[in-house]
Amino acid sequence: MIKTLVTCIALCTATAAFAQTPSKGTVTTWAAKPAHTWSAATHMMLLDATRAGKRIVAVGEHGIVLLSDDEGKTYRQARSVPVSATLSAVTFTDDKHGWVVGQWGVILATRDGGETWEKQRMDTTADQPLFSVLFTNDREGIAVGLWSLMLQTHDGGKTWTKTTLPKPPDGGKADRNLYHVFADQKGALYISAEQGIVLKSTDGGANWDYLATGGKGSLWSGVAMPDGRIVVGGLLGSLFQSSDGGATWSPLKAGTKSSITSLIAAGSGLIAVGLDGLVMQQRADGASFEVAQRPDRAALTATLIDAGGKPILFSKDGVLAGI
Repeated sequence: MIKTLVTCIALCTATAAFAQTPSKGTVTTWAAKPAHTWSAATHMMLLDATRAGKRIVAVGEHGIVLLSDDEGKTYRQARSVPVSATLSAVTFTDDKHGWVVGQWGVILATRDGGETWEKQRMDTTADQPLFSVLFTNDREGIAVGLWSLMLQTHDGGKTWTKTTLPKPPDGGKADRNLYHVFADQKGALYISAEQGIVLKSTDGGANWDYLATGGKGSLWSGVAMPDGRIVVGGLLGSLFQSSDGGATWSPLKAGTKSSITSLIAAGSGLIAVGLDGLVMQQRADGASFEVAQRPDRAALTATLIDAGGKPILFSKDGVLAGI
């Protein structure tokens, strides 16, 4: 069994079993082939989900891209995905234009709402996966991943350029895993990372500062709230909040030791999901967290809110019913 780095966000580990194969060459050859059509695609591992207009788009193992046009009641696979590599994150700027990233540093783009995808980048010489991607408009994008890998584009992904990050203020190399990139309402960019660190850029990604939250563990997700708060979370239920753009941080008492894999804004409130079937909600700033845990203890990886205000859950075991 060759193990390859697929996503630290989903499995609480830097490695995961990928495929039975006698050689690395076989893995890379297989990963570069078009995605297979699976008979039970909604039961495959899904690592991220987002909206393309009203459509739900979810991505995961073996190049799976799932589409739903009925608020998650039914799903179908995208018509054409050019790789079978694991896809770890997805973003859309409108109902048509989107990008996904994943294993082998792959970047795919769509111009038809996720029906068909084209390859913009893939590097099979080094398994340095990308964990997150964000486009602030149809031209400006950033993708981040393992060992401080950061790629940026200013032409919609026709070209991607590596960005060399500065060394951390505490010394050492700029080799920390970058887990989730997101933006606030003022246009500042944030990246939740290892060792309780958040990176911030106020000039579109040209320069970056390291912000210490006070935590020591990996921060797998982050979200900019409508009221201006920045919230990041990760290992063992750690949550930190900033109300001044990351200048200062305070811990939030989540009431759980289960690791948080995804954070989203829900109106003025916050919803988090994570390992061990964790689903929790904070209805407003300062309110206590309502913590629930699914009996199946599923490893939850992402969530969206449906038209009725209920969470749609994505996991290591695919799409799941409500709590």
